Amino acid sequence: MSKGSASAGDEAPVLRETCGAVAVIRLNRPDRLNAVDAEMIEAIRTALGNVRDDAGIRSAVLIGNGRCFMAGADLSVFRRDLATASRVAAGLIDGFHAMLREIRSLRKPVIAAVAGNVAGGGVGLALACDLAVMADDARLISGYSKLGTSPDAGTTWSLTRAVGARRALELMCLNIPVSAQEALALGLVNRMVPAAELAEQAIDMARRLAEGAPLAIARIKSLVETAGTSDFDSQLDRERASFIECAATDEFREGVSAFFDRRPPRF
Repeated sequence: MSKGSASAGDEAPVLRETCGAVAVIRLNRPDRLNAVDAEMIEAIRTALGNVRDDAGIRSAVLIGNGRCFMAGADLSVFRRDLATASRVAAGLIDGFHAMLREIRSLRKPVIAAVAGNVAGGGVGLALACDLAVMADDARLISGYSKLGTSPDAGTTWSLTRAVGARRALELMCLNIPVSAQEALALGLVNRMVPAAELAEQAIDMARRLAEGAPLAIARIKSLVETAGTSDFDSQLDRERASFIECAATDEFREGVSAFFDRRPPRF
């Protein structure tokens, strides 16, 4: 694994490494459990922009250095002057939400590697990623109502879509921790793995995605995004248009040729 140009030193809030066609974006405030502030948000967005623009990168992994993926927002930025908390919150949320939109619109899949006690915006970030691998000793907890506020980071949308309104209300209002086992059962994550294998397993999943057909994977991601809110007829039309677009590409020609040659495709 090699470090990319986005890594400006061990003190940077975000480090970027490359592993073949996989970008590994490491949240790097381990002493704060990777709690997010404006500088980290901007650094994550820069790393995501590099992933978007680098044709050699086909997938990405978001992972936290230290023992936690992300413990929500760094509350010390509010404590400095609680009288201006609303203004500070607006700035942080605007940046964080822009980052989440960039993840959702990125044509390349992003995998969250979830470790530790993940709270607040860390939960929203993990759920906004396309796929998630979770350490077997990790937990998700909303935490917002305990602070006297409502969720951000798309958490109300993601949780309600995944588990239904009643369960989402329970998890967010009562701040019930969700274990890795339960998160897997609820469909909030794709895999539960031993904590010591988290990075390896997440990067392996990203490698497998990177070996796939880039346009096809981008189109699948887009179709899944619309499926939850689309009517059946409209989704059929989107699927038709997408298949026709893919069928005109070298990727499709290689896939069909490989099928009849009885060999793995080389995308």
